[in-house]
Amino acid sequence: MKKVSFAEFGGPDVLQLVTAEEPHAGPGQVRIAVRAAGVNPVDWRVREGQVLGAHPIELPAGVGLDASGVVDEIGEGVEGVAVGDHVFGEGSSTYAEFAVLSAWARMPDGLTFEEAAGYPSVVETALRIIREVGVQPGQTLLVSGASGGVGSAVLQIARERGIAVIGTAGAANQDYLRSLGALATTYGEGWVERVRQLGPIDAALDLAGSGVIRELIELTGDARKVISIADLDAPKLGVRFSGVAGSVPQALAEATGLIARGKLHIPVEKSYTLAEAAAAHIDSQAGHTRGRRVVIV
Repeated sequence: MKKVSFAEFGGPDVLQLVTAEEPHAGPGQVRIAVRAAGVNPVDWRVREGQVLGAHPIELPAGVGLDASGVVDEIGEGVEGVAVGDHVFGEGSSTYAEFAVLSAWARMPDGLTFEEAAGYPSVVETALRIIREVGVQPGQTLLVSGASGGVGSAVLQIARERGIAVIGTAGAANQDYLRSLGALATTYGEGWVERVRQLGPIDAALDLAGSGVIRELIELTGDARKVISIADLDAPKLGVRFSGVAGSVPQALAEATGLIARGKLHIPVEKSYTLAEAAAAHIDSQAGHTRGRRVVIV
């Protein structure tokens, strides 16, 4: 099969499209014929060799966590799924023609493979950091870097729970944030004062890693009310860095329910082929994403 792999840590140029042995489903796993794979910041962070609290990476390594596709192999002990089912979920080395998933759910009706591949990790992350930051219904959550996949999910899930949201993003994404129910403002010079004018902040999330931790602490008044998923130096200022995944099956179940009720939609901004994986990483690292980027297989 074809898969994207890297034999050394480095920039996007280390990614290679190679021929590899097909993986097989072990106990508690399913294998899918991949139709699309989600592009997440963790993909290029791992490729660069960043320490994210995960298991050590053995080289050469595959790329990707999220995928959607058609089940074609079922591991020992797995029930409730059949060959031919359309599923989305999380596994490993998903930028490939076949991938093994350790967590999955049936795709909601009306969702394309391309769209479905964009949900698993971002919804898990969104649910986890909303929980960890402790924001409650009736309070206001500030989301810095709110227009990407995780931000899109956070805004919609928070609003569904009765939490007011303020989002920062580039000028081109202000209407997008408003369409998700957020009060929106731009980042850049004077952004702290612009946020203050929108109201008091009870908790804040840093999703972009753009050096705003001190300001978020200032706005909330307490480092414990700030969570970052993007700034590895956040703990130096007393802010928790949340990089370890929680329950993916639970997140998939909640995502499926929200999607079915029309309460969650994450658009796909751009898609790439397997051969264009390096370009996908370059674009992901550049930021300014509206929704998700995915690799089509």
